[in-house]
Amino acid sequence: MKRLIPLNLLGVIFILLISSFGFAQNFKYYQAPDKIRIAYTDSGSGKVVVLLHGFINTGANWRKTALYKDLLKNGYRVIVPDLRGNGHSDKPHEDKFYTNDIETKDVIGILTNLKIKSYEVVGYSRGAIVAAKLITKDKRVVKVVLGGMGQHFTNPNWDRRLMFAAAFNGKFHLYPEAQGAVKYAKSINADTVALGLLQKYQPVTTPKELKKFSKPVLIIAGDEDKDNGNPEVLQTYFRDAKLSIVKGNHNITYNTEAFSAEIIGFLK
Repeated sequence: MKRLIPLNLLGVIFILLISSFGFAQNFKYYQAPDKIRIAYTDSGSGKVVVLLHGFINTGANWRKTALYKDLLKNGYRVIVPDLRGNGHSDKPHEDKFYTNDIETKDVIGILTNLKIKSYEVVGYSRGAIVAAKLITKDKRVVKVVLGGMGQHFTNPNWDRRLMFAAAFNGKFHLYPEAQGAVKYAKSINADTVALGLLQKYQPVTTPKELKKFSKPVLIIAGDEDKDNGNPEVLQTYFRDAKLSIVKGNHNITYNTEAFSAEIIGFLK
């Protein structure tokens, strides 16, 4: 005689299966004018904070951090997109889908669709590069945090960006410094073609453009993080920017309690 699995146990198994495939996050989707779907999560209530993830990351990286949890505890509404080409968002393989600062337009579209009147934005690593361009395009941003970033992204010919663009476009054998990143991206089944296009068309925001932003800015980086330039130099590109250096390297800092505490204090 076969033993039947109790219905309540079946329910638990079903929930675990859903969680393992990532559906438990309750993703919402915004369809951009070019028909690309952008996934995002929308949690909590109160003042809106948008978290923008870095290269070879997704919104899931933010949702594991102390900052994400602390924002919700402190009564914020937290919106975390998977930027196009990443995570649960669409990953087209044509150049036309990545040009003209399209990632900033995706973020603006999500918030407009949600009827958000004002918001604060936190970007880390490449997410900070997207956030820097975003503040030049959307007047609804009232505060911005740029994490893990120095001044190099303001240079359209930044050698590190060009190296990663080429490496993810199949020329990784020419760039030993980038081989580890390509290998890691493949190991987590990230779309390397999309990642290459994201690097190729990464936003460039000039110091002159940044200087026009008159609202509060926090530049925050780890004390062992100079991968993307000098955060002290980046601070000088703004009218009203605070600089905070906490312990950590580029891959660790954003997940620390100290990083979270500095940002929560700044947003308050």
